[in-house]
Amino acid sequence: MRTQQRYNVRVIGDGPTVLVFAHGFGCDQSMWEMIAPGFSDHYQVILFDLIGHGMSDLSLYTSHKYRTLQGYASDVLDIVGDYAGDKPVVYVGHSVSAMIGMLAAIRAPGLFARQVMVSPTPSFINDGAYTGGFSREQIDGMLALLDADYLAWIEVMAPLIMGAPSDTHLTMDLSQSFRRNDPKLARNFARVVLQTDLRSELPKMPVPALILQCTRDAVAPRSVGEYMARHMAGSELVLIDNIGHCPHLSNPQDCGAAIREYLDRYRIEAAA
Repeated sequence: MRTQQRYNVRVIGDGPTVLVFAHGFGCDQSMWEMIAPGFSDHYQVILFDLIGHGMSDLSLYTSHKYRTLQGYASDVLDIVGDYAGDKPVVYVGHSVSAMIGMLAAIRAPGLFARQVMVSPTPSFINDGAYTGGFSREQIDGMLALLDADYLAWIEVMAPLIMGAPSDTHLTMDLSQSFRRNDPKLARNFARVVLQTDLRSELPKMPVPALILQCTRDAVAPRSVGEYMARHMAGSELVLIDNIGHCPHLSNPQDCGAAIREYLDRYRIEAAA
């Protein structure tokens, strides 16, 4: 299919329901390796790389298309359209990809049965009663460091994002993932991610969603998940006991179990 090489699409398993796993900023599909294969016995699992990440086709990147998250939402719709057929689709997105999935669902609500949002945030910036995690000044400082010294930015951000104080190898792995990306494209994407505000889009979410929020996350605090649950009809908030922004890496057992319990509860599952 035309999307396979564009987004390095990989399909594992088979079943009457499709699970699409989408990675977060600076990563690639390998970040789901501790969770996604566990679903392949009963589901058709789709993994892919966002443009600018992993083994995606970098020649397809244009600053015009990807100046907002809508460009990535278009890519998600292409992939689902190519691979899902008539099967129900559950989209599982981490961090910014959770919001990309929401935008895709708003544009094509009939394409998704449900969504799972792992450590999502509609906006990183504090605004009045809304606590996104960072002040405007902090965001400006991050972007200034990003422009001045990408490697220094990685050294600051990787430990903050990963958390996981008991496993420094996870932070090292995330740092290496960031280093593998094209610095220019990474800077562009980071600016989009850190400056986007999708709070007004939350009430438009047309499909039910599970929000998985970590108990201690310096990037997307618990208050963000609570805010999203209040503003998205049909959503459920589940807390995962975890330090950091990446529970699929630092606590894959509980993260995977929460996803499976949600799918089982709503019978979005393949027959055994």
